[in-house]
Amino acid sequence: MFGVDHNSDKNSERDALQVADKDALRRVRTSWNKPMPRAMNSGVEAGPPARAAVVAAMALVLSACGGESGGQQAAQAIVVPMASPVVKEVTVWDEYVGRFEAVNRVEIRPRVSGYLEAVHFQDGALIEKGDALFTIDPRPFRAALDGAQARAESARTAARLAAAELDRAKRLLESRAGSQEEYDRRLQAKQAADAEVAAANAAVTQAELELEFTDIRSPISGRASRDFVNTGNLVSAQTSLLTTIVSIDPIHFVFTGSEQDYLNYSRLSQAGNRESSRNAPNPVRIKLEDQEDYLVEGVMNFVDNALNPGTGTIEAQAIVENDDGFLTPGMFGRLRLYGRDPFQATLIPDTAIQFDQSRQFVWVMGEGGAAEMRTVRLGRLVADGMRIVEEGLSPADKIVVAGFARVRPGAPLQPAPDGPPGGDASVASAGTDE
Repeated sequence: MFGVDHNSDKNSERDALQVADKDALRRVRTSWNKPMPRAMNSGVEAGPPARAAVVAAMALVLSACGGESGGQQAAQAIVVPMASPVVKEVTVWDEYVGRFEAVNRVEIRPRVSGYLEAVHFQDGALIEKGDALFTIDPRPFRAALDGAQARAESARTAARLAAAELDRAKRLLESRAGSQEEYDRRLQAKQAADAEVAAANAAVTQAELELEFTDIRSPISGRASRDFVNTGNLVSAQTSLLTTIVSIDPIHFVFTGSEQDYLNYSRLSQAGNRESSRNAPNPVRIKLEDQEDYLVEGVMNFVDNALNPGTGTIEAQAIVENDDGFLTPGMFGRLRLYGRDPFQATLIPDTAIQFDQSRQFVWVMGEGGAAEMRTVRLGRLVADGMRIVEEGLSPADKIVVAGFARVRPGAPLQPAPDGPPGGDASVASAGTDE
């Protein structure tokens, strides 16, 4: 007729056992603290039954305490720094490495052969267009010009004589005192004399040019290298390298992009999200080897017409103002190229991303606060260490940003009260317009 509370009976029995166990342990400790009986002091050990009873009592009490402690640990949540993704308008910049190159580079070689008479610049000096660089001994060329001019004058004299004889033959023919044959011979002689004059004049012009070529001047403005040939040496036309000159302002920055980059930019251009650098001066920023920030600014001005089949890359270049001449051809730099028009992106700290053999994922606090591995599709890295997440997260999610070694699937999570190192993701995203 009356219901029996079995749970109450079990609890009473458990409490009674715990009290008995504690009393037994207390008695054991008390007995061990007492002086040993004479038989034991005389070298006679206690019997095995007594020792076994003591050990069993201690094991029972310790196992009960250990079980209670294990239950508390299993229920304790793992405290880790966490943050929420942030949605922000960003402008993507892609990074490349490359080197500065001169817009113009000229090798100075003589156009006539001769002995080098003088050098008119200091090694490494800035040169203006038209400045004198070298002088080849002009005396042989001046003599050649004098000879050409004399031959030209002789040809002109012969031409005048031929013209006079032709005129005489013409008058005789008209008065029927001369023959047509004589007139034709005089006409031919006059034409030959005119040709000789033209050839002589051309020789004079050539001699004048060769004399002019002994005075070697800079074809561009820029910085000269050293003189590679000393005065007194014989230099050969079109062969001997005298020096080189590179232009300074403006200057090119040359780099290569991958085939994947080329495809990405082409598709962005087709979709109207970014104009091609072939058609538009897209902005770039360059960081030098000793700089922390991208302080040098320029614009794109060239993309090659084909990919290199050997490397799978395509060459491109930007142009940069260099008024003070600080930038030097051959200098290394890192370039950021404007990637696409501003857009709304989901951002998380790049340090929150984990990897295994087949995927990229983040730890998310799921239902009931349990740890969950969430696969994500990632975009580019933007400023301040923030990474674009194209798929897999929403601003409402809570992600783990540190302490990953303690997190296991299904483990209970609790956000650290102080937040993630460096602040929440929404704070860390400041400056992502770069």
